[in-house]
Amino acid sequence: MQSQTLRSDIMLLVTAAIWGFAFVAQRVGMDYVGPFTFNAARFFLGALSLLPLLLLLKPDQPTKSDKGRGLSLWQGGLAAGALLFMGSTFQQVGLQYTTAGNAGFITGLYIILVPVIALVWGQKTGRNTWLGALLAVAGLYLLSVTDDFTLAYGDLLQLIGALFWAGHVLLIGWLSPQMDALRLSVIQFFTCGLISLLAALFLEEPTLGSIGEAWQPIAYAGLLSVGVAYTLQVFAQKEAPASHAAIILSLEAVFAVIGGYLFLNETLDLKGLAGCALMLAGMLISQLAPRNKHQTEMAH
Repeated sequence: MQSQTLRSDIMLLVTAAIWGFAFVAQRVGMDYVGPFTFNAARFFLGALSLLPLLLLLKPDQPTKSDKGRGLSLWQGGLAAGALLFMGSTFQQVGLQYTTAGNAGFITGLYIILVPVIALVWGQKTGRNTWLGALLAVAGLYLLSVTDDFTLAYGDLLQLIGALFWAGHVLLIGWLSPQMDALRLSVIQFFTCGLISLLAALFLEEPTLGSIGEAWQPIAYAGLLSVGVAYTLQVFAQKEAPASHAAIILSLEAVFAVIGGYLFLNETLDLKGLAGCALMLAGMLISQLAPRNKHQTEMAH
């Protein structure tokens, strides 16, 4: 049992590292293509990378109590893909105006936003969530609020994106008991890729040449961040408790800062470091008490 837990922890840590460094790839990719073009290529590639697993893995069978209720696989995939498009769009556009580290920490606020939003549906949450939220808000203030008391534009976009990520987590948590998780992932990634492509055709001028120049960051964000990381997450969370998994996955923000420092020469002043520390503390404290499993099933 301990060996299984250790294996799950390692897979989750690798997943957090891949997702954290993906913020670097997402910033570099926009040196060559627009945000919608990048997301279209990324999610199409990620969806294609999961197709071989459909042949290798048997579909998850929903329990009898779950059959016949809720949405169909295609309806659920389309809805999840639409939310994924909104979250990834705000994240990707926002990365043009903020650092990879800031984006990583602010995106990570979805961990706290999920139980807060779930209150609308009558789900109760503990004091640890509210304490974590207060610390995270204080950290966001130190990290992102400018001298004239306005939220930096890029960070504001990341914060709006975090709201959509939280909505996506809640939807996936509701859908996952009803249908096969892998097939749901493939459909939502293709949906997000298609909407992103349509937006790119209207708002940008994508070319095969520019996409070819950005092939390395696109490959990382598509194959590793989507294909490999989500596969690791699915297998790891079969063994790891949900709150335990969320704590490890919240380290994604730390890896985003490390990646920004190593590859993009991004640095934080003392105020920014204090803000990151408070936000990370808030994320971790919000996970101290066992909570609903929905909160760690996220698509990046």
